Amino acid sequence: MKRIIEEKLIEWKNNPLRKPLIVRGARQVGKTYSIIEFGKKNYKNFHLIDFERNPELGNIFKKDKNPKRIVAELELFLKKKISAETDLLILDEIQNSPEALATLRYFFEEIPKLNLIVAGSLIEFVLKDISFPVGRVETLTMHPMNFYEFLNATENSFLSENLLKPFDEIPNNFHSIILEELRKYFIVGGMPEAVKTFAKTNSFVNVIRVQKNLLDTYVQDFSKYAGKSDNNCLLEVFYSIPKNVGNQTQYSKLAEGFSNQTIKNSYNLLLSAKVINKVPSIDPSGTPLGASAKNKKFKTNFIDIGLMNIACELNESNELLNNNIMNIYKGALAEQFVGQELLSANVTSIYYWARESKSSTAEVDYVVSKKGQIIPIEVKSSVSGRLKSMHLLLNKYKNIKQGYVLSTGEYSKLQEQKLVFLPIYFAYRLMMNT
Repeated sequence: MKRIIEEKLIEWKNNPLRKPLIVRGARQVGKTYSIIEFGKKNYKNFHLIDFERNPELGNIFKKDKNPKRIVAELELFLKKKISAETDLLILDEIQNSPEALATLRYFFEEIPKLNLIVAGSLIEFVLKDISFPVGRVETLTMHPMNFYEFLNATENSFLSENLLKPFDEIPNNFHSIILEELRKYFIVGGMPEAVKTFAKTNSFVNVIRVQKNLLDTYVQDFSKYAGKSDNNCLLEVFYSIPKNVGNQTQYSKLAEGFSNQTIKNSYNLLLSAKVINKVPSIDPSGTPLGASAKNKKFKTNFIDIGLMNIACELNESNELLNNNIMNIYKGALAEQFVGQELLSANVTSIYYWARESKSSTAEVDYVVSKKGQIIPIEVKSSVSGRLKSMHLLLNKYKNIKQGYVLSTGEYSKLQEQKLVFLPIYFAYRLMMNT
């Protein structure tokens, strides 16, 4: 299954000032598969070192931080020569060898031609305990498959190609067809195993079985956080967050019988494991948006829309059969979808806007920035719905050129109101073309 990250990996390979690359991301999002496929297609040889399967290899990195010695000993293990000129070296599950992570800066300094990629799903936990090689490495974050990747994986490349065309050049029959495929994505989500299962079997029942197993895998991973949090609290927070997507996160409502500090610790661990994403409230008067992020006022998105269905037990109700996909779970599923799509477009952070007034409930679902431009995004069930919050934001912040409204309606513009109406499936494309 072709992934968007392949293009980023090729850019990295072709950069003459290339540094060792760290690929981050939650478990099961396809990091190892994508890196190996990249290695097969773009190098004479690729060499995989898996610290989960071969934890003893971590000892090679403990002796000293001499990269030339390290490469020589890895060659003994692999029984192959590692050529800095033509080969790719992959260090996988590197969170199991903090010493290996700490040596990356020396690889950059002493063997700069070596193509080196490291990957792991719990890297953030390790980074807290080592001296991070700032300025000596590059990073990429990998997310679940987005809707564009889903279409390609399910042999709908014609649709995915149209998804990247200018908004006003879409074929007349495209809209209704793509909405039907989007409904499928709302159920299947973007976890590669779930997408692969659906592509092979076209069975939602089989997909749900996979999704439940994936959710169990995350729960089993909690044991790896032992000593860092209360496991019972962690479990409760994990299952509460998908049920609160779209609402302001309050620690006290995520778990019962635990102190706010204990709940906060659990929340932060899930953030570090990248199974949730924080969406802070900001003041969009200027960039960087993160400078005005409010630590105490934020929303939270789950890792994947398909796993959200399982955690919220939507597959056991009639919610997923709702005629308007924008109304499923009171619109939370649509908001989760847009958040995922924005992150998949290499948006580093996503935010939202809430009016600072005691009696006001006005808020805009997402605010992001691209190339210095601030982009507010409202996710609505219909084009004809009220847009009071968006109008308030646009009237208050004159630095914002226009707002975007995502729904199941077709593309249109209200130039005098600084509004662009887009089909929700253009959320990813919006960030690519802004």
